Amino acid sequence: MVPLSGRTGFQILAYTSIALAAIGVVLPLLPTTPFVLLAAWSASKGSPAFAEWLENHQAFGPAIENWRSRRAIPRKGKWLACVMLCVSWSVLFIGGAAPAMLVVTGLMFFGLACYLLTRASY
Repeated sequence: MVPLSGRTGFQILAYTSIALAAIGVVLPLLPTTPFVLLAAWSASKGSPAFAEWLENHQAFGPAIENWRSRRAIPRKGKWLACVMLCVSWSVLFIGGAAPAMLVVTGLMFFGLACYLLTRASY
């Protein structure tokens, strides 16, 4: 059982994540799926009723189910995430970030892109 203060933190994370996911539905540069999955995970820890609502939601439920059953990510979400990783690294490069920062973030972004691209798609 998660202590009350921990439950509150998970609830805040769940509601914040789903708000960002909802914004991502409208804004093309903000990915939706990662925020939905984070909301589902944190809601399962802090608010079972909210977790159930998410799982049964018409728009968000399929992404949660596909992740849980097949570890699948939407193809559009994968490519958008990879493009945004490249854009983010380019901003650091153009902004004159330290070489060590460019190497570390480049390796981290490359690893994340490899992970995303090797997951099943739907």
